[in-house]
Parts: sequence; C-alpha cells; structure tokens
Amino acid sequence: MIKKLVEYLRAHRDDAYLLLRRYASLDKKFLLSSELLHELQKYSKEAQNGHLLESPLAQMIRVGQEAALDTQWMYLAVRPRIGEWHYLRFHLESVKVERISVSRYLAFKEWLQDGQQDDSCWPLEVDLGPFNREFPRLKETRSIGQGVAFLNRKLSSQLFERRDKGDQRLFEFLHVHQFRGTQLMLNDRITDVAGLRHGTRKAIDYLEQQPDATWLNVGEQLRELGFEPGWGKTAERMSDTLQLLLDILEAPTPANLEEFLSRIPSIFSIVILSPHGYFGQSNVLGLPDTGGQVVYILDQVRALEREMRQRLQEQGIDIEPRILVVTRLIPEAQDTTCDQPTEKITGSRNAIILRIPFREEGGEIVPQWVSRFEVWPYLERFAIEAEKEVLAELGGRPDLIVGNYSDGCLVASLMSRRLRVTQCNIAHALEKNKYLWSELYWKQMDDQYHFACQFTADLIAMNTADFIITSTYQEIAGTSDSVGQYESYSSFTMPGLYRVRNGIDVFDPKFNVVSPGADPEVYFPYTDHERRLHGLHAELNDLLIGGAGGSPVRGRYVDETKPIIFTMARLDRIKNLTGLVDWYGRCQRLRELANLLVVGGTLDPDRSDDHEEREQIELMHELIDQHDLESQLRWVGFQSERNLVGELYRFVADRRGVFVQPALFEAYGLTVVEAMSSGLPTFATRYGGPSEIIEDGVSGFHIDPNRGDQAALALAGFFERSAEDPGYWEKISRQSLARIGDRYTWKLYAEQMMTLSRVYGFWKYVTNLEREETYRYIEMFYNLQYRRLTRGGAPMTQ
Repeated sequence: MIKKLVEYLRAHRDDAYLLLRRYASLDKKFLLSSELLHELQKYSKEAQNGHLLESPLAQMIRVGQEAALDTQWMYLAVRPRIGEWHYLRFHLESVKVERISVSRYLAFKEWLQDGQQDDSCWPLEVDLGPFNREFPRLKETRSIGQGVAFLNRKLSSQLFERRDKGDQRLFEFLHVHQFRGTQLMLNDRITDVAGLRHGTRKAIDYLEQQPDATWLNVGEQLRELGFEPGWGKTAERMSDTLQLLLDILEAPTPANLEEFLSRIPSIFSIVILSPHGYFGQSNVLGLPDTGGQVVYILDQVRALEREMRQRLQEQGIDIEPRILVVTRLIPEAQDTTCDQPTEKITGSRNAIILRIPFREEGGEIVPQWVSRFEVWPYLERFAIEAEKEVLAELGGRPDLIVGNYSDGCLVASLMSRRLRVTQCNIAHALEKNKYLWSELYWKQMDDQYHFACQFTADLIAMNTADFIITSTYQEIAGTSDSVGQYESYSSFTMPGLYRVRNGIDVFDPKFNVVSPGADPEVYFPYTDHERRLHGLHAELNDLLIGGAGGSPVRGRYVDETKPIIFTMARLDRIKNLTGLVDWYGRCQRLRELANLLVVGGTLDPDRSDDHEEREQIELMHELIDQHDLESQLRWVGFQSERNLVGELYRFVADRRGVFVQPALFEAYGLTVVEAMSSGLPTFATRYGGPSEIIEDGVSGFHIDPNRGDQAALALAGFFERSAEDPGYWEKISRQSLARIGDRYTWKLYAEQMMTLSRVYGFWKYVTNLEREETYRYIEMFYNLQYRRLTRGGAPMTQ
C-alpha cells in the first residue's frame, strides 16, 4: 500500500495536494476517521473527481483511524486490518509521505495538544512488547477471543513434543491437588510416570468389573493403586476420566486435554470483586454507578455455583462450593443493605456478599457513596483488608479471583499476586472509548474523571490477568471500521504523564469471549402463560397507563391502543435515553404509530447525587416540553424489582411493542438479552455488543444513535409492516428467542468459565504463563506511577 501511495502522489500531486489542503483548512488539530472519509467524499464530489475515490490515497484514508495536523504536516494512524497499526506522515507542501514509528506519532500528538516538545533522551514510555516476544500469539483476526482453544493447540504440541517432559509435568500437576489438607487425584503410591501408566491401566481393568459401583465401593482398592477421590462419582465416570488420561499419555490432542482438565476438581471457591457503586440485592438499581453489573454478577454467581457443584458431584467430591462477592461497605446506605458486612445471596446455597469499607489514610471509614471515578486512592488498602477477610471467611486461599470493572480488576491484580491465585478480569466497559480524546485531554478532565489513575490501573490489571473474559468480540478488537475497547490501549499517550508504545496485544491468548445470558426464572417468553406473573398486571397497567398509584411519573397516553416503544437504562449521556426521546419527538410519522415508554433515573434532579444524571433529568424535561409529548410519552422512574421488570418486557410484548437500546456505545447490552429472552423485538445500537447479539433484520435490528432520524424511520417502518402483516412481528419475536437460546444463556457461560479456569490454571502451572518478568515491570509501574497518582504526589512524567 505504501509503495502504491508513493507512486500515486508522484503522479497525481495536484489532487493529493488539494485534498490534504482541505483537511488542513478545517483548522482542527485532530480528525476522526468519519471526518477524514466525509471530507474525502465531499471533495471528490465537488471537484467531480471520481477516480480519486479509487486511488491508493483514498484507500489509505479509508483505513485511517485518526489524523493529527499542524501547518506543515498531517500524521495519519492507519489500521488496514483489526489489530494491525501503521503510522504515516504527509508533508502538506511537498505532498511526500513517509512511514514513522508509533513513538514519533504519539510525540507529535503530544506537541499538538500540550504545545511542548519533549527533547529528553529517554521519554517515559510504557512498552510491554519485549516481554511477549517468545510468548505464543494468535495471528488471525478471526481467532481473537478464542485464547483457550489456541493455547491448547499450541502448548500441548510443545509440551508433549518431548514426551518425558510433558508427561512428567502432567504427573506433577495431578499430584498437587488437594482441598484443605485432603489429598485428591493421586497419592504417594504412584511415584513416577511409568507408575501412573501402570496404575491407570489396572484401575480401568478393575472398574470394568464394577459397573454399578461408586467411590464408596471401590475407593479402598483404588487407593491401593495410588488414586484418590476426584476421578468420578460412578465407576463409569471414573473409568472414562482415567481413559482420557491414558489417551493423553499415549497421544495427546487439544480436545482430549481440555476435556480431561475440565474434569479435575480444582475450583472449590471463587472471589468476585466489584468495589464501586451500591452492591446489593434490592433497592440499588438506578442508584449512581449501579446498574447492569449488579444483575450480571448476581446471575453469574448463581450460575457458577450450580456448575461448580455439578462438576464436583460428577467427580465424586462431596464438598460444597463457596463464592464470595467482595464489595464496598457504605455506612450511609440509603434504603439498601450496603451497610451490612455480609449478606447471603438469594437463590444460592453458600454464596455471600462480603463488604469491606473504604478508609481514609488515618483509618477512618468513608461513610458516603464515592463515584467510580474517585475510588482510586482507597483501593490498595481495600485490597489488603479484603484479603484478610477472605482468608478468614474461606479458611484458606480461593481458587480463582475475578475482577469486575476497572477498579475490581485492579484489586484482583493486587490480591491474586499476593495470594498466588489465578486471576480473571471482566472489564465490562472500559471508559477510554466512551469519552472522545480522553487520554489526550486527560489534564482537562482529571478533576472530574481522574482518567490518569483509571487508564494506569487498566494497563496494570489487563497485563497481570491470567485470562480476560469479554462479552463480545468487539470489546476486544472492535470491527473493521471501529477500534475495540482493549485495542485502544495498544498505544496511546497522556501528554506530560507517559506514553504507551505497547500496552496490550489483542492477539494475546489470554482473551476469551464468554457471553452472559439473562436469568431464565425472570426473563422468559411472553407466550409462557403458565409462568406469567398475572398478579402484577394491574400494577403495571396503573404504572404505565393509569394514574401510577402515587408513583412519580410524567405523561399519560391519550391513545392507549397504540403499541409501545419501551426503553430502560440509567440516565447518563452514554445510555442516550434523551436522544431517543428527541428522535421520537421529531418524527411525526412514528408518533402517530406508537407511544413511548421511558423507564430510568428519577424525575427530580434534586434527588440525584450524580452530576451527569442531573443534567440528563433536566434535559429530559426540556425535550418533553419542547416536543409537546405529554400525551404520547410516559416517563417512569427506574424500577429495581426484577420480577416486575421481567413482566414489564412481556407486558409490552403483549401489546406488540418493541424495545429500543439507543446507547451511543454499549459494551454488551444486558437489557437487549433480557428483552429478546422475553420475545420482544429489539432495536439496539450498532456500536458495541448489541451488534453481535442481534442479527440485523433477522433477530432484531441495528440502529445508529448518531442518525436518530433514520432510527425513527426504521421504527416507523417496522410498525407499519407489522400492522399490514401481524405475522412479521411474531417472526422477529420467534427468531429473537432462538438467537438467545443458541448463544446467550447463563448455563453456557458457567460451563465455559469453569473450563477456562481449569485450563489456564494448568498451563500456568506447567509453562511460563506466570509471566514473571512482566509482573516485575508492572510492579515498578504501579509503585512509580499509579501509587503516586492516587496519593497526590508528583508522578513520574515525560
């Protein structure tokens, strides 16, 4: 591409010069890919220069993600394919192009933004690339997010290439398994690989003569052969597991190795970390920083506990699994349980919420809610105190630590490093992509958002994690047109602080896509009349259509027969509920076809502690007044009762309505899954996870939140078609349910999560997945950069 571009610039200097001059005339320091493409198309049309659009220059512009310009130069970051980046600069007068390094590109951006040129010999650069040179790495973009499958293929061939070495490491791995001093899998009667082979054959022969036996019947004989509990509950299961081992010792394959590892009883207790927000089981949804992550984690806990118990039982282990959700204790808890140190999780047997307070430097407990943007100074002390409480509660180390969101992932890094426990990260939604140029303008935003701390914490956490779970592929690597959340950390700069040359590699096999579902006890099809909560219908009818029974609402439908456009989320700018209200208000065609139902936030800005939410509340009232929507819109405050919300989706489906998720960006889209699980046709943002959940035009519809007029027309078209052909609404509903059943259930999630935990634990034990060199580098970065930032000291700078 570069060679063709150079030849084109030489042959068509005038065309290229005028286009580059046009970009410079916009008088912007930085241009987005959409702006680059828009000006290219606009110029080509005005100049009647159709061939320009097919030129090598246009091809380069199309894969350009951003540009940085001054009076002499245009620097361009190009991404010809997912995860692959190159950097160019064009001289605006001579129209010459050259490739440059990422460091040079970032330095130019720093100079444009900060007005200062860094002339030091060694500017502060973060570069984790050298630590991963010898580490297995995926090569194909389609394989991103399938890390465990890649690792099994790659490392199993390497490990067992020298049979003596691989067999010995597997033997040692089986020997270390125990639970609180009780030996599992193998005992000291088997002392080497040869003994393992011999004993395995004898055990299989013996079990074939005991077809209906359990461990109680055969345990004594198997112990004599060198085996302990953990191979299976029944003779058939034990024999099958032993045969898998024999197959691996004979001729290992990735498939039989994964199946064998998934059976090993190695996960008895899990710690799940989610410090920020109000984490509780009632009256918390809709409070600041408290939304889908609470629902996600509670559903996750129930699913994981069931899966852990089932696997242990299948392997003949009579141990009850434990899960602790560690969060923050908030003394001023409002009408919630967030001031209680412990709370049993309903729907589980032994899972609890364990709450640890934030403390000031002097040890005083912080009584009030703290924004997720301001938690950073408290997390190190929180991690140390949480570690002590976890060890006391479990009676020993957990087997897996799972971090949630940026703050929880950082705490997971600190705890797992100290306890030497496998670490899993689930970021849910990294903030860097949500706020345009947030890393470049971090100084201007830092008083409110503290991005310097957060982005530093993100780099630390994602590089210390043993494996990372994402809900979608896009969360890792984006699309051909947009950059993934994790991919955005591969290189960036925070002027005056530090520059990231290699922050994370999306081709790293630590990434795995594991999509959650919706609680099937709450979110089920509207056609399942036997399970429907008919007793709630009068309350729902009053809340949404009638007098609301004293609940704060705004608006009342004049024509109650129209289908309902339903939307529900927190009231913040990114969720974009006010955007949907504006689209609806401007589209008379849509207003005539359907009513709008908005469920979110509170109606009184004085009742919100969140600055951004207050702004959105005030904007919502303004839009309702501006478009005169009182007779076609109903705005209801956020509903936290899950059963009520589940029936609400079905209530809207009964009236042949739709669900709309209008976010500017949505990392996953749990409400999308909930709506589709209820059989409610769904329109959702094309930016983020919903574009993977929904097959456009088949199981729902994609909308562009930046093109609200088009989204409104798409909704109108759907209602018109459904009115002409009632079977069309039902077709989309059925296909929504089928999509969820095939891909998005908590049972599938829990199965994958447990297998991942065991497989990564194995490879961490038998290979260099420990990445000790990376950890030492990260520890230095934590102490010299993150800790200084959180304590108000002067950080290391460029």
